[in-house]
Amino acid sequence: MFKFLISVFVLAVLAALALGGGLYWYGHQPLPMAADKTAFRIEPGSGLRTAVRHIQAAGVGVREWPFIALVRLQDQAGAIKAGSYEIERGASAEDLLRKITRGEFAQGQLVLVEGWTFKQMRQLLDAHPDLEHTTRELSDEEIMTRLGAPGLAPEGRFFPDTYRFSKGDSDLGIFRLAFEEMKRHLAQAWDVRAPGLPFATPDEALILASIVEKETGARADRDLIAAVFINRLRKGMRLQTDPTVIYGIGARFDGNLRKVDLMTDTPYNTYMRDGLPPTPIAMPGLESLRAVMHPAATEALFFVARGDGSSHFSESLTEHNRAVDRYQRGGRSTAPPNRGK
Repeated sequence: MFKFLISVFVLAVLAALALGGGLYWYGHQPLPMAADKTAFRIEPGSGLRTAVRHIQAAGVGVREWPFIALVRLQDQAGAIKAGSYEIERGASAEDLLRKITRGEFAQGQLVLVEGWTFKQMRQLLDAHPDLEHTTRELSDEEIMTRLGAPGLAPEGRFFPDTYRFSKGDSDLGIFRLAFEEMKRHLAQAWDVRAPGLPFATPDEALILASIVEKETGARADRDLIAAVFINRLRKGMRLQTDPTVIYGIGARFDGNLRKVDLMTDTPYNTYMRDGLPPTPIAMPGLESLRAVMHPAATEALFFVARGDGSSHFSESLTEHNRAVDRYQRGGRSTAPPNRGK
C-alpha cells in the first residue's frame, strides 16, 4: 500500500509538472490572430469564460480551457477589468492576461481647439469613432443638466486641450472632464487676478477671455488686446469687436461682415450694446484667461491688424485712423478695436 501511495504521489507530481510545463509553454506562444492589431471589449460584469469568448469573437485565437487554467493558476480570475483593449500580432497568452488584469485599455484621444464654439465641440464628439455616443440626441440644455449645471449656457464652459480616454468611454465623460477643467482653470486664474479689474464675477472674465481668444493673431499680443478691451470697459466705451457680431449672426454668417451687420442689433452686437455680451463666444485657452486677469500696462484703446498676424495698438482715434490707413488702406478708418477683418 505504501508503495502504491508513493506511486500515486509521484504520478500526481509528474502530472502537475507536465500541466505546469504545458501551461508555461502555452502562455508564451504567440496567439493566432486574424489581423495585425485586434480590438476587443470586455463588458462590465463579464465572467472569465464570457471574457474569453469576447476575445475569441474578436479574432484572437485564445484557447478557452488552457487560458482559463493559466488565469486560475495565477489566481487572477477576479482581477480581469472591463474595458476596451487592443492586442497586436505576436502577443502571447501571458501578454493578453497581463493586459486585461492590469487594465491596459486601448486609448483614444481628441483635441478641443482654442477658439472653437460649443457647436464645433459637439460635432467632434458626435463623429469620434472611439466614443460611446450617449449625447447625440440630447439638447445643449440637457447636456448641461447632466453635468449638474442646469440653465447655464454651454458656450465657453469647456477647456480646450488634448483629452485621452479609454476607447468605448461615454462622450458625456469627455464633456464632464472638459467642463470641470474649465471651472478649475477659471477659478485658479481668478484667485490670482490683478487688482482693479472691471469684472464683478469670474464669468465676466471668462466672457472677455473668449473675445480675446477670437481676436488674437499673435500670442504676444494677448495681454495687450485684453488691456484694450479692459480700458474701454473702464471708460464706459463699447467694445465694438467683430467676433461678437459674427457670433450673434450665427449660421447666417457667410464669411463677409458688412456694415449692415454692424448696425443690426443682437444681444452680441457690441457695436450696438454697452458692456460684455451675455455669454462667452468660444472656448478660451489658458493664455487668454491669464491675459484678461493680468492685462498689459497700456493706455491703448484701439488696435488694428498689421497683416502679419500681429496688431498695432493706439491710444487715440487719430493715431488709430493713421494705422488703419497704413495697414489696411481702404478699410474703415473710424473702426474701433479690431484686427481689420
